[in-house]
Amino acid sequence: MEQVNTRTEKPASQRALCVLEEVDTATFNATAPRPLYGVFLFRGRGTVTVDFTEYPFDGNIVLFTTPWQHVRLESAGDAAMRSLWFHGDYYCIEYHKQEVACNGLLFNNIYTEPFISIDSRNYVELDTLFDRLQEELTYSDEYSRAVARTYLQLILALSSKAKMKAVPERKASRLHHPVLRFRELLELHFSKERSPAFYAAQLGLSPNAFSKKCRILFHKSPSVLIHERVILEAKKLIHLTVMSMKEIAAVLNFTDENYFSRYFKKHTGISPTAFRETVGISVVAYPSR
Repeated sequence: MEQVNTRTEKPASQRALCVLEEVDTATFNATAPRPLYGVFLFRGRGTVTVDFTEYPFDGNIVLFTTPWQHVRLESAGDAAMRSLWFHGDYYCIEYHKQEVACNGLLFNNIYTEPFISIDSRNYVELDTLFDRLQEELTYSDEYSRAVARTYLQLILALSSKAKMKAVPERKASRLHHPVLRFRELLELHFSKERSPAFYAAQLGLSPNAFSKKCRILFHKSPSVLIHERVILEAKKLIHLTVMSMKEIAAVLNFTDENYFSRYFKKHTGISPTAFRETVGISVVAYPSR
């Protein structure tokens, strides 16, 4: 007797919250920034540019991006890559922080590379999970939606595990770096102090020496890191709270809402209002729910 598939097709509007694609490098580079989180699985050697900062890579790679980030890939390896896009409404990384611990590790971390290198075994395992997730996304019944989210959670959890395993080695190699304390200072003062000269003075370095050492450690200039930290906080306040843009501007010590809006758009390519409209307000902004 022929087996009947009782599952139904997922409407296009729902599929858009979580999408898997297999694309070549040219197609990927031609894709405009999206209001979605991205997880990209590929292998090869080359460079990846995220928000205008260039990082070299070599091997099996999993890349993580946040909504509206600009990404470009230049690779001399395999052309095909697997792209997984999901909206915060589909899977909230802040709400599930206990399960996956990826916020601040895989996503929203301005101090490390936005990708991890994995061995062949982990690459095959993640590739298989992508396949299984793609199958479940074909359907719209309650059980398939639950299974699909579980596969996504597993992809993020396994990636977090791989990233955490690499962190101690990196920390050991950088333990005595002279500008490592810059990160601590920036976390304390970014909302008020946006001049690299302030941080150079705190570290007892000349501005030029500070800039050179900062690029060695973080692959970015002090100015870029300062701007990125301000924008990261702005994105958090826009997405994770119900504060008005005027209130957010005040918290971040901008003179007025218009200046904040111009600053945000200059560094992201989108206005803070449009960012909130497309990314939405997270469920964590409503603790009583």
